[in-house]
Amino acid sequence: MARGGWPGMGGGNMQQLARQAQKLQQKMTEMQEELEAREYEATAGGDMVTVKVSGKRELTSISIKPEAVDPDDVEMLEDLIMVAVNEALHTAADTMEREMGKLTGGMNMGGLF
Repeated sequence: MARGGWPGMGGGNMQQLARQAQKLQQKMTEMQEELEAREYEATAGGDMVTVKVSGKRELTSISIKPEAVDPDDVEMLEDLIMVAVNEALHTAADTMEREMGKLTGGMNMGGLF
């Protein structure tokens, strides 16, 4: 290996690469914070159940229309809540993956976000 860096690369190139990596890391951190601050919403059963989750994938709100509450069919209400929550969580995850992919140019950053 050449002194002060990789073969065929001057020390300045490595420093520039390190600065670029640091900038990318900073942008990714900022993007992740922005995405975590967002709220994602999904509905089920023709808007009978509406849920909101944060970008941190935490349930923040559930709204159930009174006509969705049938004491003789609790399972249906449970299913509607589960569908809406899962849809909101998928939306949050997909949005985060898509937005971070824009920064990384599609590179697989394995578990960074």
